[in-house]
Amino acid sequence: MLKDLLKDYEIILASGSPRRHKFFDELEIPVKIDVRPVDEVFPDHLKEAEITDYLARLKAEAFKEDLKANQVLITSDTIVYNDGIAMGKPQDHEEAVNMIRSLSGKDHEVITSVCFSMANSQKVLNHTTRVFFSDLSDEEIKYYVKNYKPFDKAGGYAIQEWIGLIGIEKIEGSYFNVVGLPTHLVYKTIKELVNS
Repeated sequence: MLKDLLKDYEIILASGSPRRHKFFDELEIPVKIDVRPVDEVFPDHLKEAEITDYLARLKAEAFKEDLKANQVLITSDTIVYNDGIAMGKPQDHEEAVNMIRSLSGKDHEVITSVCFSMANSQKVLNHTTRVFFSDLSDEEIKYYVKNYKPFDKAGGYAIQEWIGLIGIEKIEGSYFNVVGLPTHLVYKTIKELVNS
């Protein structure tokens, strides 16, 4: 649907996430993948969506001098926000187990920010989904981490995997946001940018 609108534009996706790549395929938005290294550190005083907004903008900085008039750069960041703490990706098996253990039996937020950068403008949007986990046994948590190795997932889990099937009671907000991208916002914003 967007292909005709985008014929004069190049969309650059600065993400190594296979899940995000797949979303753009499914949205029928052709993208060029260009990932540049960024030290994902944010100031301590930031909270919730302020963190992901900051990091999404930070990832765009690496492209600042290179964007041409017909290019739209998309950068994004997702965190799991639990008890006032931003949870990133676990470093190892033990950290993944501890992360999921801390989510068991309660709700938390999954926050994603998406930054749309053009040569002379920038727009940042975010979406928050509340996720409710049932009580998980240590045996279930360890089984999941051992078999699914969720070390590239914020909060140490993926909603679309086994742990989501058995442990997530309900969500409030976008399911796709928890997978890694608020696709409805991306579609709407790209349409607005190329139509303006």
